[in-house]
This record gives sequence, structure tokens and C-alpha cells, in this order.
Amino acid sequence: MSAFNEYGSLKKVGLRRAQTAFRNQTKAGREWQALRFHAEPSVEDAVVEYHQFETLLRASGAEVITVPEADSLTLDAIYVRDACLVSPKGLILSNMGRASRNEEPDINADIYAASGFAVAGRIDPPGTLEGGDFIWLNETAAAVGLGPRTNAEGIRQLKDILGPGVDLQVVELPDPAHPDDVFHLMSMISPLDVDLALIYRPLMPASFLAWLQSQGLAFVEVPEEEFLPMGCNVLATGPRQVVMLDKLPLTKAALEAAGCTVSTYKGDEISRKGEGGPTCLTRPLVRAAARVSG
Repeated sequence: MSAFNEYGSLKKVGLRRAQTAFRNQTKAGREWQALRFHAEPSVEDAVVEYHQFETLLRASGAEVITVPEADSLTLDAIYVRDACLVSPKGLILSNMGRASRNEEPDINADIYAASGFAVAGRIDPPGTLEGGDFIWLNETAAAVGLGPRTNAEGIRQLKDILGPGVDLQVVELPDPAHPDDVFHLMSMISPLDVDLALIYRPLMPASFLAWLQSQGLAFVEVPEEEFLPMGCNVLATGPRQVVMLDKLPLTKAALEAAGCTVSTYKGDEISRKGEGGPTCLTRPLVRAAARVSG
């Protein structure tokens, strides 16, 4: 039985490996510009980076469930968080804000279903919802970003599936610089423990900050110079046990000062070029319950 949070010890996680998502250099060269990657990823280097990343997850004790390749998938399919959400009722399949990704939810869910995960429902058009716009704080409190990839109708359907027992905070997100770019809720917040989250304060609505504080959270803050390099995109593999990108010394030091143990990986090809950090690369499926605050 999964606990619904973003910081309990990671027990099962869905991944799509770099070789499976990127496949070959011809595919990478054909797709990267249309998908708004910053540069063409090197598939050879991406495979090496991903192996290091997956090794860190396995070392944390997580069981890895790998999802397959398919001709219809794009480079974006490496970012498996977006295709579905987990809930007490089962998986919730996304309707992706980027239409080229709409084959991912069913392909990924078929593998998860084979591992025993039921499907509770799906977001239907005209609703859109992506997993990077949703976080659990605990079993009864969650937040969802209203922005370029998740719309009001998608949130309405999400509320219906979750039911009245979940306090769902809706957070208005800023518009990205380009309409095809991505800005998810998890671009500006990563939960670290039952009472701690990493945030980028300048973009956080005051009402959202107040709600988080009402839930008992304190904050570690990402400095301005490390926000765009994805300093706020951090994956907790357990309470205050985190995986993050390398080359972010200020954020790493702030996390360690808050009592976090930090592991880093090189993600130039699998993360930075496609703007998808460790939270984006993973679909946590089962987490342990965390300690009670206080």
C-alpha cells in the first residue's frame, strides 16, 4: 500500500531509460528542435548519464519498473512523471498538454497494470493534466498547478476522481517564455520531508505559500542564479534523502544545512537539454509513510 506523499522512502518507481526513449541519434536529430530541447542530445552520452541516475535510485532501495519504447513516442517520453498520477483509488491517466505526448499514458499504464496497479480514471479532452503539475503533501492534502500544461477542466476532472476527502490547492502558474515551453508546478517546489520543501520563492503565489505553511512546512530556498539550471527540481528518495543535478553548489549546500543527504548526477543530456530534472525522469509509484511532523 502506497503512502501518498513526495518524500517517503521510495519503494517502486517507473522509469523509461534513455536508450528506450531516445533510441538513436537520427531520432534525436529529427525531434529535438520541435520539442524545444535546448540542443540535440547525444544518445551515447545520455545512456551513460541515465545509468548513473538509475544506479542512484536502485541504491536507495527502490524497485524499478521500466516502461517500453514505441514508434509513436518522442524524446519527451523519458520524462515519465507526466503521463499519470498515483492516487488512493489507483492511477489517474493524463491527457497531456503537449499533444505529441498523448500516446504515453496508455503505454506506461499497461506496464504498471501488469505490476498490479489499477487505473482509477483518466482525464478526458478538453481537459489537460500533466503529472509534473501535481504533488501530494500527505494523504489528504495535495496541490495542482493551473498553467500551460494543465487546464481548469483537467483540474475539475481530477477533483472528481480524487473525491472530497482530498484538500486540493490550485496554484496559478506563470506563463512560460514560449507557448510550447513547459513550466510545471514542480519547477518551483520539491517536497523534501513532511515538514520541509525546496522552493523558488519569487514565483510562488502568496496564497500557496500560506497554505503550505498552514500544512506545517518550512522552506529551503533556491537562489536566483540556480533556478534556471533546475536547482528546484529535486527528487526525494526518502525523508531528507535527495537526488539532484550536479553543478548546483549553492542549493546543494542549503539542502545539506537543512539536514538533507544529497546525491548528484550528471544530467547534461537527459535533463538540462530537455528541461527535465530528476522528478521529471521518475514516476514514483509506491512510497512508505513518513514520520509525523512534530
